[in-house]
Parts: sequence; C-alpha cells; structure tokens
Amino acid sequence: MPALLLRFVGVLLLATAIALALSQAPDRPLETLVARWAPPPSDFTEVEGQFVHYRDEGPRADATPLVLLHGLASSLHTWEGWVARLKQSHRVITLDLPGCGLSGPNPRGDYRDAADARFVLALLDHLGVRRFEIGGNSLGGEIAWHIALLAPQRVARLVLVDSAGLPFEGRGVALAWGLARIPGIGLLFDQALPRPLVEQALRSVYGHPERVTRELVDRYDELLLREGNRRALIERLRQHREGADAAQVATLNLPTLILWGGRDTLIPPAVGRRFQAAIAGSRLVVFDDLGHVPQEEDPGRTVAPVLAFLDGR
Repeated sequence: MPALLLRFVGVLLLATAIALALSQAPDRPLETLVARWAPPPSDFTEVEGQFVHYRDEGPRADATPLVLLHGLASSLHTWEGWVARLKQSHRVITLDLPGCGLSGPNPRGDYRDAADARFVLALLDHLGVRRFEIGGNSLGGEIAWHIALLAPQRVARLVLVDSAGLPFEGRGVALAWGLARIPGIGLLFDQALPRPLVEQALRSVYGHPERVTRELVDRYDELLLREGNRRALIERLRQHREGADAAQVATLNLPTLILWGGRDTLIPPAVGRRFQAAIAGSRLVVFDDLGHVPQEEDPGRTVAPVLAFLDGR
C-alpha cells in the first residue's frame, strides 16, 4: 500500500476514533428524564413485566376511546398537538411502545409486530378498555392494523398515518436508522448515537425541515438515551420484516381513514394509495406539503379529518 494511502487511512481511523469518543453518551436513568418528559397527565404502570408510560385524557364517559401509537424511535409526545384538540370531545389514550420513550426495553427482547399488538391489547385490558378506535403513524400504523386483524371485534375504527407494513422501494431512509441496520455499526449506536444524526433524521422526515426545533431534537435525543432504548432500537430494526403480513391488509373490514404526507420520502405516498386500494371503503387524505410525521409537523390541519371521521362525518 503506498505511503500516502497508509497515511490517509491512519488519519481517517484517528478521526473516526475522535468522533466516536466525542459522541459517546451514556444511558440516562429513567428518573433523570421524568420531570421534563412526563409531566401530568402522564402516568406509569406495569403490564406483563413491561414498564409503561402512558396518558389517558378526555372524557371518561367516552366508551370507545381512541388509542394512538407512535412510530419508530418516537414517543407519545408526537400526538400532543392532536390530543389537545381531540380530548375536548373524545377520550384519547397514548403510550410509549416497548423500547421507546420512557417505557424502556421489552423484558423479553421481542419487538415483532405481533408482540407489540399483544402488548397494546394487554395494556387496554389493564385499563378496562374493551372496545376502542385505533390509529398509528409509521411503525405505529403497522401495529395498529395488526391489532385490528388480531381483535376485530374490539376495534371500531382505524386511522393510518404514513403507515408501514406494505413492501416498497424506499427513496430516502433516514441516515441514522439505515446505519443502525449495518452489522457492527449497530453495536456502535448502542453507545454512541450522535445528536447531529438525530437532527438529520428528523429533518429528513419533515416536509418543512425548518420546523424542526431545538426542543424537538432534545426530545428525540434524550428519550433515545433512556436506559436500554438504543439497544432496543437496534433489535427492533433487526427483527422487523417489512411487508411480511401485507396480504392480510386486504382482509381488514372496518371504517378506515388514511392520512399521508405528500413529501414523505421515508414511505412514499404511493404506499398510501396502495393501502386505500387494499382496504375496502377506506378514505385517503394527502397533505401535499407535509412529510412522514404530519400529525407532528402540522397537528391543527391534520387532526381536522380525524375529528370528522370519528364523528361519522
């Protein structure tokens, strides 16, 4: 190997080592995160050995609450804008899925869709909720429609927001999550997930990247540091099989609203049209200027069709 190339490789390795040293961040104990990220009405419980952070808001007289599930590496906070409006007339339950937010890792290390679906149903049993409406964004959408398949007698309506679950050719998978799938790199993420990568991933899923605020990056960054969450993220990515149950989507038989961001480069709008074609009687609403998390990017505009849907309009 020529001396110049050897020197270049040496400099590159040294720079990589320095970058990793600077970006290393230890896990954060739960108690250091609660004050900022779990103010009232946040609550905690334990279901089948899984610690759970959740919120139950709105009128308890509502016998069919709306359950909302967040996406990969996110948390119940993604729904705060929607909940502020929905809770005025509807009971709304949000939660941090296993391995996300403040709930922490699954004690059995099982992050398959079926395990998440059973967990959500167990939590609702624990809360005394028999029949409900359910919605989800991205991974949360995939879990939501799995729940509708698993317990059709319990689910009254379904809301899919840029949902995962159908195979597709991705055009712009966020860098941080793509790197986590690479053997060896994922192990590094267990100790170091640089904040700039978190910010880059967020900006890549917004239709208007300028709306990504410092506080938003703080939230994703700090909750990823919750003890066990980075390892759980890696395990979830490794266990996830996109589109494995896609054929079952066509068997869904319930009122369904599909929302999509027209600038979604993670799961493109064409996938939303495929969901609409597969689910008989479903309705698709596309927000041309929004990205992969429209409920977070513009909650006021995106909650309007949800309210109409829930109210039968």
